[in-house]
Amino acid sequence: MEAPATPRRRRTRRDWLVDTAMFLLAAAFALLMSAERLGTTPLPPGWLFPLDQVVGALGCAALWLRRRWPVGLAVTLVALSAVFEMVAGPMLAALFSVAVHRRPRTSGVVFALSVLAAVVFTWLRPEPGTPPLAMFMLGLALQGAAAGWGLFVHHRRRLVLAQRDRAARMETEARLRAEQAQHLVREAIAREMHDVLGHRLSLLSVHAGALEFNPGADPADVARAARVIRESAHQALQDLREVIGVLRAPSGGTPGGTSGNPSGDPSGERSAPTRPGLPGLADLDRLLAESGEAGMRVRLRDELGGQSREAVPDRTGRTAYRVVQEALTNARRHAPGAEVRLRLAGAPGDGLTIEVVNDIPGAGQPETEGGHGLIGLAERVTLAGGRLEHGPLRRDGGTGAGAWQVRVWLPWPA
Repeated sequence: MEAPATPRRRRTRRDWLVDTAMFLLAAAFALLMSAERLGTTPLPPGWLFPLDQVVGALGCAALWLRRRWPVGLAVTLVALSAVFEMVAGPMLAALFSVAVHRRPRTSGVVFALSVLAAVVFTWLRPEPGTPPLAMFMLGLALQGAAAGWGLFVHHRRRLVLAQRDRAARMETEARLRAEQAQHLVREAIAREMHDVLGHRLSLLSVHAGALEFNPGADPADVARAARVIRESAHQALQDLREVIGVLRAPSGGTPGGTSGNPSGDPSGERSAPTRPGLPGLADLDRLLAESGEAGMRVRLRDELGGQSREAVPDRTGRTAYRVVQEALTNARRHAPGAEVRLRLAGAPGDGLTIEVVNDIPGAGQPETEGGHGLIGLAERVTLAGGRLEHGPLRRDGGTGAGAWQVRVWLPWPA
């Protein structure tokens, strides 16, 4: 006997209605057969007909247990149906219950037993005036209809459960995708804020430090440094507004209707060399000028082969700008006063190469200083489909002064 496929539960109103209907149908079937026998001469022996009625009544009553023990009840009724014809109604109901609540393999075994019981009944109790084959075919048709209807209900219920489970999984996956999208947006905002604030605050630190260590400076120099500090603070706030505005906008635009993607391309990639809402490679001269005002010595070598910086795709240009910005910030923090050499090279189809090299004063330049600048930069470059390499660079066969190199390759479609 097979264990129940589902745990026991309390009967619902629908269950009570179905059980009552099954009981009444089985009882009506037994009463119809009994009434038909009353109008004819009972088959010998004489005591079999009253016993048949009692067994039929008990079989109808036993149908109330069909949900708890469907297989056991069906096997019992099938065995009784080999001798007693009044139990045929309850036996058909039990076949239906097994087909609904158990696996098709179990239903097939019980149905095969019912066919064998029909053969035995046809042999033990032949009907006068009716061919045995006709009796057997009638019983087989009724049993097949009951089992087939039960299998149809069984598979329909499984299909409904599978659809509900699929809908629940889809809802869970949609929620996870939404949470992942929110997480990616938070990471993008944090990355942009880190780049913007790191660059601007390092400029503020340089100019403020100059005022602190040179209190007797010329008033004109003090005024110029104060002006640079004020402009840098204002520009930092402006950059943060642009970053948050672009990331919040559904199409990459900025608040107030000023879109950073006038072409309407949702991917943010355009072939036209228009300036996006966020800084790109076209803004590199301004970045280098700000670094020069802070006292950095930056030497640019442009090897783009006649290609304009504005021709670089927006996504690649924005990533390249952030690479240079982060490299200059790290050089200003870890190698103050050292010369920085910036090289741009590449062409459509070959990609864009960015190399930033600065001399290492003293013991050397660490890769990190408690922050995540290079880690975040590597994530940004990877998301853009590029590669990043960084580390110490020795010259003169390892005997010269050391240098620190950041080298990035970014895709540049043809």
